[in-house]
Amino acid sequence: MKLAMIFSVLFSGAIFAAERLQGPTELLFWDKAKAHNGYTLFAAAGTTYLIDMQGKVVHTWRIGTNPRLLDNGRLLDASRDDPSGFQGFQELDWDGNVVWEYVEKRAGYAPHHDWVRIFNRKLNAPTTLYIANRWISREQGFAAGARRVEDGAQMDAVVEVDMQGNVVWEWWFLDHVVHDLDPAKPNYTGAGRKISDYPGRLNINLPGRPLRRDWLHCNSLDYNAELDQIVINSVQGELYVIDHGGTFVAGDPEASIAKAKGPAGDFLYRFGDPARHQQGDPPRVLENWDTATSGHKQMGGSHHAHWIATGLPGAGHLMVFNNGQYLFERTPQSSILEINPFLDASGRDMGRYVNPPDVGYREERYHRDTHKAPRLISRQIVWSYRSKSNMGFFSHIGSGAQRLPNGNTLICSDTEGHLFEVTADGELVWEYINPVTREGALKTIPDALPMTNSVFRALRYTADHPALKGRELGPQMAITDMPACPRPRRAERPKPEGRNVR
Repeated sequence: MKLAMIFSVLFSGAIFAAERLQGPTELLFWDKAKAHNGYTLFAAAGTTYLIDMQGKVVHTWRIGTNPRLLDNGRLLDASRDDPSGFQGFQELDWDGNVVWEYVEKRAGYAPHHDWVRIFNRKLNAPTTLYIANRWISREQGFAAGARRVEDGAQMDAVVEVDMQGNVVWEWWFLDHVVHDLDPAKPNYTGAGRKISDYPGRLNINLPGRPLRRDWLHCNSLDYNAELDQIVINSVQGELYVIDHGGTFVAGDPEASIAKAKGPAGDFLYRFGDPARHQQGDPPRVLENWDTATSGHKQMGGSHHAHWIATGLPGAGHLMVFNNGQYLFERTPQSSILEINPFLDASGRDMGRYVNPPDVGYREERYHRDTHKAPRLISRQIVWSYRSKSNMGFFSHIGSGAQRLPNGNTLICSDTEGHLFEVTADGELVWEYINPVTREGALKTIPDALPMTNSVFRALRYTADHPALKGRELGPQMAITDMPACPRPRRAERPKPEGRNVR
């Protein structure tokens, strides 16, 4: 646990808090009146756990990377216990049987981090979207206007496959770049124009970042069924919204991929670091070099960018876990951001995307004991949460957040396996520490390296979810009390792509 983490421990009806180098795991606190009742799903060390509000296990699956329950009642997860890279996906029924699986077998494609099962209305069928790094040859990079290209360079793509494993749509960042280097090459800004004139495209010559392996490191993906759009997030601190519906041609994958390559596939919206398209100031060390500024950069190391679902408070807004990396703050701090991308400079909801730099900023100041300098915060951020202690739930990697039906927010801080729920006012109402490590389940986590009991993401489901409805969900026991805690393992190699083994 972090030195500054405060553990609330229930004992004899009283709540004790202590700052310590070690602390208890599993349920720390539960306000039954204010928490949103349900079941929390998370993966640790290759196993997926579904726990109730008491932290008791109600079900497990012998797979566990970044799982989610589907509306068809099944569990979908990566086929290998490593968010940074895997071969494909497996869909399991309640009893753990593999009923569908997919393997990416094309040369030059490397699936990683995130995916989402959607219902493609134009196909009238479910499909799966996923992030994959695509290799770029030096020749491709230079032809696209890059100044420098390293061997093994990659740029992320979004791939869509149907239930038979066929690629039906694909979108690639390389098709949506811009440069001001050479008028003779494609993607040139044009005479008298600048990178800032193309917010819908990505500067291929980002300062200090030549094209290289895992260039953007995108780590989250979400789909908005109402808008038929996709949001994809880069760890460097930007999220991008792209049009799926306007670039998809039913029954013609080649035409779909061609449309996604064209202008219709340019970003509809981007948020996080306007300096990357020369519409804001970058972070920088100041003249006396013991202070710095974040400039206009809003987030860094960010994860789990997604839309707040229909019917929930804040529906249609974007939410992201801002890890707080790369912001040049004296003390980094993680936070949750809720973004209304339709707000203009006067605070009106325009019903369409508004370029964030055009909306402007407000200055946010912090308590003097945090040693945090004031920062410029986008006026499109309509709600945020951070702990009073700078390091209260800081995570330099992974993590996520989820808006719940009662307006609360479930938060997962990856590096310390810290899951907790807060109200809209920031009041803690539920808190849990993952006990699972590669060495087994521990009732107390000692002073340990980050990621010892990590949880990449956690999600809360209610009992009426299709995967849970009608199931026996009575509490069993805490993970640490299980007689034979499932040993960590990597999922087995999937069978041929798209094979339905139902």
